[in-house]
Amino acid sequence: MSLSSSRVRAIYRKELREYRRKGSIVWGMAILPLIFLIQPLVTVFTLPASAASQLASHHELLYLLAIPALVPATLAAYTVVGERQQGTLEPVLTTPVRREELLLGKALAVLVPSLAISYAVYMFFLACVELFAAPGVASALVQVPDLLAQLIFTPLLAGWAIWLGVAISTRAGEVRVAQQVGILANLPSVAVTTLLAYNVIHPTLAIAVGGAVLLLVLNRFGWRITSAMFDRERLITGTR
Repeated sequence: MSLSSSRVRAIYRKELREYRRKGSIVWGMAILPLIFLIQPLVTVFTLPASAASQLASHHELLYLLAIPALVPATLAAYTVVGERQQGTLEPVLTTPVRREELLLGKALAVLVPSLAISYAVYMFFLACVELFAAPGVASALVQVPDLLAQLIFTPLLAGWAIWLGVAISTRAGEVRVAQQVGILANLPSVAVTTLLAYNVIHPTLAIAVGGAVLLLVLNRFGWRITSAMFDRERLITGTR
């Protein structure tokens, strides 16, 4: 399948302009990271220096992988049903852009700000830990494997959340419904990252590699399946 990069870029730029005009979308993306940031910050700031030895065997920072699993869901839910409600989707669907190009451009426009927010929150958390945590707590928390996991799994989790959200958006009738269902659909990812963070599931190299491969496959097929679900005629006529 041959894709036009110029058409993908055009859709990408159009989506970013649309998001800038929608303050509610931006605020919705900002609220979730703050919610997930409060709990680990409170925990870290109240830990005594004597807790450093116990933290060394845990992976608390993996808890923040819930952010790229949930933040894109709110934005991806808007991609199709939001435009449809505003009446701006039909003109786009009458252009020569292919559905694969349209959805890829929309997905990239969600991915870029989602990654920026996720990494920014993570860096802010690390800075707070280094500056304000008790002596020894920062070195126990900030482990190289956890940093690599955050770097690698943030785009993978965000990508999967986006394709789930876009797929739901193609079928939903309202933006709020799409957002709620999208968040619920991504709760299993949040549950896994939380269990890993609290050592209920012990992180290993095999689990990391297996999870990365699984997410790569899900992202690849997510694009194909979502594209297959995208029915121009149904979206233009409003039929279900």
